[in-house]
Amino acid sequence: MKITDGEKLIILMLSELYEKLEVRGEIEPDFIRSAIFSNNTWSIPWKYAGIPFDEQDTPEIVKEVLSILDMWSFIERSYGELTDDEKAFVEAGAAPFGKDPKFRGFDGNNEAEYMGTASFLVNELDRFSEFKERYFNSHCPMVEAYSRMLSMYEPIIKEQHYQSLSAQSLVSILKELVHPERQGKA
Repeated sequence: MKITDGEKLIILMLSELYEKLEVRGEIEPDFIRSAIFSNNTWSIPWKYAGIPFDEQDTPEIVKEVLSILDMWSFIERSYGELTDDEKAFVEAGAAPFGKDPKFRGFDGNNEAEYMGTASFLVNELDRFSEFKERYFNSHCPMVEAYSRMLSMYEPIIKEQHYQSLSAQSLVSILKELVHPERQGKA
C-alpha cells in the first residue's frame, strides 16, 4: 500500500484520536501505527482483507521472507515427527545444524529489513504462530544460506506433495546452511 507522507501523518493523527476517544471498532490503531512506523504498510490490506483496497503487488522481500518462514515451518514440524533413530540420522548427516533444527532469524545488523519483516509477519499479522516469542536476530548473515536451502527445499516439497519431509530430505536441505566453500571440509 502506497501512502504519502501527508497521508501517514493524517492516519497517525486519526489513530491517536481513535485511541484517545476509546473508539472500539474493527480498525486497531496500534496495528496501523506499527505498520506505518515500521514501513510495513503493505500489511494493512492483509490485516483488513474485508476492505476493498486496490490490487497491489506484495513486496519481493515479503515474498522471500514468507518462503523462508514456510520452509522453516515444514522443517521444524517434520523434524518433530521423526523417530529417535531418524533424528540421530539428521543430526549426523547435517552436522553441525542437524540437532533440533530451528529457525534462527536474520542478522540484525545486515539483514534488518528481513528480520523486521519476519517479526512483523509473526507478531503483528499472527502468521506462523509457531515462531511467536522467538528472537529473530541470528547475529550472523543468513539470507544467502536460506536461499541455498530454498533452492533445495522447493523441488523436494513439491515432489512430496507438501507432505512432511523425510529424514534424508531434511539432511539435504539443512546441509545447505554450510557455506559452499566449507562443504565437505571437517
